[in-house]
Amino acid sequence: MSENREIEIMESVYDKNDEVASKINAELTKKNIYAINVMGAPGVGKTTSLIQIIKRLEGITPYVIEGDIEADFDTKTLQSLGVKAIQINTGGACHLDSPLIGNAVEELNLENGVLFIENIGNLVCPAEFMIGEHAKMLISTVTEGSDKPYKYPLAFEKANIILLNKCDLLPYVDFDEEFFMKGVRALNKTAPVIKVSGKTEEGYDEVVAWIRARINL
Repeated sequence: MSENREIEIMESVYDKNDEVASKINAELTKKNIYAINVMGAPGVGKTTSLIQIIKRLEGITPYVIEGDIEADFDTKTLQSLGVKAIQINTGGACHLDSPLIGNAVEELNLENGVLFIENIGNLVCPAEFMIGEHAKMLISTVTEGSDKPYKYPLAFEKANIILLNKCDLLPYVDFDEEFFMKGVRALNKTAPVIKVSGKTEEGYDEVVAWIRARINL
């Protein structure tokens, strides 16, 4: 009986979250906002990648919701660059959920543009919860190792686009790109995998082209 109760509770949590997420998605679509859920482990360069993407979004207004357990360093960095950004601190929760996003969306007063939602640094929980996004962007790095698709399959399976960051370090780290791509394609046949570097800025033009194409669909 206890096992059945646990399953019912979890189903209720997911159902409520997805219901709110669906409403957020519809509202964002109505306001001509394309929302991207940015996922990745701590230190993969999520904020650095956002900065590189945003500075190439000529003619498109960017908005950012920054998710962290504590602190607001990344939000302040984005705001200093003129980006309309808002901070969410979960105080311990390992992912953002749709009610949190709903409150932030109301505060940002969005219209016409792209909303990047930088999720908590985690390769597990963020992939499990819809938060009103139109697409999931997963950022991985060569410094993490090439086994990540095998260890954290759901994040790679759910991703609409995958950025492989810190590619400038490929000559110096033990990263098996063929093994990595084999794991990715076993889970996800269609998501583009774009090699980028926050240091050299390579690859981000291609990422922005993907975003523009999605907006223009």
